[in-house]
Amino acid sequence: MKEFLDGVLNVVKTINAYSSDYILVILLIAVGLYFTIRTRFVQVRCFGEGLKKVFGGFSFHGKGQKSGISSFQALATAAAAQVGTGNIIGASAAILVGGPGAIFWMWVIAFFGMATMYSEAVLSQKTRKVEADGTVLGGPVYYIKTAFKGKFGKILAGFFAVSCILALGFMGSMVQSNSIGETSNNAFKIPAWVIGIIVAVLSAVIFIGGIKRIASVTEKLVPFMAILYIVLCLIVICAKITYLPEAFGMIFKYAFNPQAILGGGFGMALKAAISQGAKRGLFSNEAGMGSTPHAHALANVKSPHDQGVVAMMGVFIDTFIVLSITATTIIITLYAGGGILADGSEVDVDKSNMAQLAFGTVFGNTAGGILVAICLFFFAFSTIIGWNLFGKVNFTYLFGKRSAIIYSILSIIFIFLGSCLSNELVWELTDLFNYIMVIPNVIAMIALTKLVVDEVKSARVRKKQEAINKLEDGKN
Repeated sequence: MKEFLDGVLNVVKTINAYSSDYILVILLIAVGLYFTIRTRFVQVRCFGEGLKKVFGGFSFHGKGQKSGISSFQALATAAAAQVGTGNIIGASAAILVGGPGAIFWMWVIAFFGMATMYSEAVLSQKTRKVEADGTVLGGPVYYIKTAFKGKFGKILAGFFAVSCILALGFMGSMVQSNSIGETSNNAFKIPAWVIGIIVAVLSAVIFIGGIKRIASVTEKLVPFMAILYIVLCLIVICAKITYLPEAFGMIFKYAFNPQAILGGGFGMALKAAISQGAKRGLFSNEAGMGSTPHAHALANVKSPHDQGVVAMMGVFIDTFIVLSITATTIIITLYAGGGILADGSEVDVDKSNMAQLAFGTVFGNTAGGILVAICLFFFAFSTIIGWNLFGKVNFTYLFGKRSAIIYSILSIIFIFLGSCLSNELVWELTDLFNYIMVIPNVIAMIALTKLVVDEVKSARVRKKQEAINKLEDGKN
């Protein structure tokens, strides 16, 4: 069995290497740049508006909705999926393989990804359907079918749906439970399979409650876990504050001179830094992947633009705040100031224990491991909740509403299995299906560019009219 799994791992790693090093980097940057230009840099122009809408709608107790959910609940559900192991394990993997410079390339991907995410949310709002019983249906499968009528649209939508179910509902949940299992085992010496059972049972309780319970849990869990984690990271950073300039300097230095720390030739080192930034950036903020539009489609807002600017703030919070805090914590402790990885030496460090080692330099190894395990539990568990919903939307799209219970049972089984399999195989399989999801999603987005551009223009017209109305009211 081990030989078979090793063989599968090698094949998947080969496919992923070509995908992340070439196809993914070009596709994500190209699409992000394309929508940045077509929306006239919406991530810059509407940044303040996005902040106001996010924090203006902040609440731990969302108002009841006849159908769908509130805008903030949609963001919290999307953020539950975005802010997960990608911010701890994923960032660690990017730095370990691509050097500190990989974080710079994550920032680049995220900046353009904000325009991509805006476009995804707008399209999900414009193409969503509300059934007679108030059930809201939306996501990439619906805008794919809008973009391409007939048989081709159905095939492409079906291809995306299957990829999403495998990438998020099944394989993605395995990654999360796997990460919880490994860090809990490192911190508490509890067998991973025991943690797998606990996570599976907790997940089942929430899954049974449907979208209302999921939204209710995420709007409380996401702000709490983000604040807790950021505070702990800031304590570590403050303790090492004298090395902060050096840490930030490393990010920029090794973004363009990665061979200085990774070794080897300049071309191979630069490719490693950029591809790790793209690969882990996608896994972290999910812009262009087609996952979070499922949540944004459910939001009850006045216009698609309103949810678009809220959605792009999810990318900002995920990458420029949470992931950057993680990266700074790791670099300032393990690389800067003559840290154990300062000269690129090979030591007993892997992506699953880097954050624990970083925390351990301030809190002590035992306490550091426990704190990271607690934070990662919240991060990963919230992602399981969000991803399960996204997979469920596509499962019921393919097989009907009655299939929802079957999907939930299968998801719970995969959550348990993820805690027992090898870390590397689980991550590689998830990366593979993540990449596959991007292709049909991006094709449909480009085909529906006009819908996005029209919404941007309409938003500008509304803003001008609102400004005129305020001016006239002031005169009166």
